[in-house]
Amino acid sequence: MHPPRRHPRRLSPGAMATGALTVAWCLLQSLTPLPPALAQAESEELTYGEFLEKIDQGQVEQVNIDPSRGKATVQLSNQAEDEPPRQVVLFSNDRNPELIRRLRANDVDVEIADASGNGAIAWLATNSLFVMILVLGLLLILRRSASGAGGAMNFGRSRARFQMEAKTGVLFDDVAGIEEAKEELQEVVSFLKKPEKFTAIGARIPKGVLLIGQPGTGKTLLAKAIAGEAGVPFFSISGSEFVEMFVGVGASRVRDLFKKAKDNAPCIVFIDEIDAVGRQRGTGIGGGNDEREQTLNQLLTEMDGFEGNSGIIVIAATNRPDVLDFALLRPGRFDRQIIVDLPTYKGRLAILEVHARTKKIDPEVSLEAVARRTPGFSGAELANLLNEAAILTARRRKEAITMQDIEDAIDRLTIGLSLTPLLDSTRKRMTAYHEVGHALLTTLLEHSDALNKVTIIPRSGGVEGFTQSLPNEDLIDSGLYTRSWLLDRITVALGGLAAEAEVYGDLEITTGANGDIKQVTTLARQMVTLYGMSDLGPVALENMGTEVFLGRNMMPRSEYSEAMATQIDEQVRTIANHCYGKARQILRQHRSLMDRLVDLLLDMETMDGDQFRQIVSEYTPIPEKQLTPSASS
Repeated sequence: MHPPRRHPRRLSPGAMATGALTVAWCLLQSLTPLPPALAQAESEELTYGEFLEKIDQGQVEQVNIDPSRGKATVQLSNQAEDEPPRQVVLFSNDRNPELIRRLRANDVDVEIADASGNGAIAWLATNSLFVMILVLGLLLILRRSASGAGGAMNFGRSRARFQMEAKTGVLFDDVAGIEEAKEELQEVVSFLKKPEKFTAIGARIPKGVLLIGQPGTGKTLLAKAIAGEAGVPFFSISGSEFVEMFVGVGASRVRDLFKKAKDNAPCIVFIDEIDAVGRQRGTGIGGGNDEREQTLNQLLTEMDGFEGNSGIIVIAATNRPDVLDFALLRPGRFDRQIIVDLPTYKGRLAILEVHARTKKIDPEVSLEAVARRTPGFSGAELANLLNEAAILTARRRKEAITMQDIEDAIDRLTIGLSLTPLLDSTRKRMTAYHEVGHALLTTLLEHSDALNKVTIIPRSGGVEGFTQSLPNEDLIDSGLYTRSWLLDRITVALGGLAAEAEVYGDLEITTGANGDIKQVTTLARQMVTLYGMSDLGPVALENMGTEVFLGRNMMPRSEYSEAMATQIDEQVRTIANHCYGKARQILRQHRSLMDRLVDLLLDMETMDGDQFRQIVSEYTPIPEKQLTPSASS
């Protein structure tokens, strides 16, 4: 167990002042100057009688007398050089000339300290230093008290960054690949610049625009472009900056933000990651959060409450719209919900052209080919791709980015870092058979994707080889997959396991196909429960989004009975077994071709799709496919 945390006790101003005075007095005691005669080290004392005896015996060389302290410092003749002088306590009646005459009669050097001058200087220095320290201490206490009061007053104020004319360096021309979303927001900017164009026909300015999209699709980049284009005051804040530990602080910050916005209307308020404050109320793990709910209630009121917010446009961004409160999404608060999708082929090409402006790229590089090879990449991932290619180019000491650098960067981002090739062994040959099984089925199946390359060079993360295909661009962009395409995809995924079983036997198959089997199970289950592509008929038995979020019920409701669950499992196994049997049958029929391809792959370690198809075409006809990557390990 951790020891209990002890919170420091806050002192009152009076106690702090007393402590400051005590410290000042201690400093005075340590800084008070001593007379020159007494500035020496502490010495051993002599009695007054011993002092007189040593004077008469001629053992005293020098005496320093300090009348104010009533002491004398004595230097003896038989005293070592490193030995400190002796001290003698004098009596009040010894201030007469008798002792002085006795000392001079014995040729003793006598010095008498001037007590009046040193005392006045010491008194003045002491009191001046005391006053200065006292004044400084009081000023420090007053300053801390004022700053504490100011911090308490500013605690509920908005932390939004405000720019009168936001110069973000980003314009709409710098945003590519999301033309539909950009067009919607350009209309908002036009409304702010020329409102009479819309109000003349009775249109009113939208109060809120919600940007919804996956991470990296360009939501925040769009907000920066709006700030650069609008030419109006721009407030930007994150949703997490509203929520604090203390109840009511977030609502106070919302009020302060909209008060500043009203004073600067027309203006734009951008709230990034609004799901941090806009989650559904009254549900979730452990019940509701009073601070977050009060903040959300205040936000709802400010956006569309009793008082109007004319001239204020709220733009928010989130990648989790399913957890937002329904009251926040209704028209009148967020009038527009703009979906920022992953870019299509044309969008990816436009994004690559934007980011290629600042890169030294070889003229032979085809950005069209790179766009075809990167379906499913977001704008941020494409920017990172060209940056990784530039890093590889600099590491290889080249002057410009080549196509090979870009392909290596794609493999690095999608598969992993390239490792040292395996030595010739049974393990390497088994890996070659596994990958050739994937590649051969990819080439021979009619509805599968086109093969791009196959390699047995291992990658980080336990990948000992992979087969990469180029999906049909129309399928990827539309999201409409045919049953034949899904079945062929499952068959290709099981090609590695089927090749191992055909060559080495069922008892010698390895765990290298575990990722393929997970992919097969997921696709087969979606065919049965979502797409209606099984003997159970065209029924949807599950929902796409069954994840548990805060703001949703922890126990998802079952969509079917236990008897139906048994039938679903049987249908999933039937699809997987059917595709596995088909894969083994095709590979068995082309065993000699598979052996030749394995020998070539062991020698070359990497084969591109054209080389692979040329060899296969010597043995059997190949169906034509559209070239436009997915990978099977």
